[in-house]
Amino acid sequence: MKNEKITWITRTAVLIAATVALQAATRLLGSTYITGSVVNLMLIIAVMTCGLYSGLTVSAITPVMATLLGIGPTWLYVPFIAAGNMVLVVAWHFIGNRKIVNNYVSYIIALVAGAIIKFLIIHFGVVWIIMGIQTFNIAALMANPFSVPQLITATTGGICAIFLLPMLRKAVKSRSE
Repeated sequence: MKNEKITWITRTAVLIAATVALQAATRLLGSTYITGSVVNLMLIIAVMTCGLYSGLTVSAITPVMATLLGIGPTWLYVPFIAAGNMVLVVAWHFIGNRKIVNNYVSYIIALVAGAIIKFLIIHFGVVWIIMGIQTFNIAALMANPFSVPQLITATTGGICAIFLLPMLRKAVKSRSE
C-alpha cells in the first residue's frame, strides 16, 4: 500500500512537471492552440494512465503553476480553467474507461463529451461571468482564448490521446507488473 502511494505521488508529480514544462515550451510558439492541445493531452494521459485522482490533481495544479510562472492567465480565470480541466478528466475517466463497443468508441465519446463540457464551463465562466459579455458575437468568440479555442484544443488533445493511449496504457501496465 505504501509503495502504491509513493508510485501515485511520483507519477502525478512527473505529470504536473511535464505539463508545466510543455506549457512553457509551447507558449514560446505563441499559439494558444498548440499549448492548449498539449495541456489537454497531458490531462487525458494523467487520468487514463494514473487514475481519476491523478488527473484531477494535474487539472487543479497546472493552471495555478502556469499563473505563478507567468505563463498562464490572471488569477481570476484559474478556478474556471481548473473546473474545465476537471470535467474533461472526469468525462475521460467515466466514459473513456468503459468498453462501449471497443476502446476507440469509448475514447471518441469521451473526447466529444469532455471537450463540449469543458468548453461550456470555461466559456460561461470566463466569457459570461467574468467578462460580462451579454451579446453573441462570433468574431469575439473566436478571438477569445477562453471560448471556441477551448473546444478546439480539447478536441485536438483528445485526438492525440486516442492514438497515444494504447501504447501508454500498455507501457504503464507492464511497469506495474
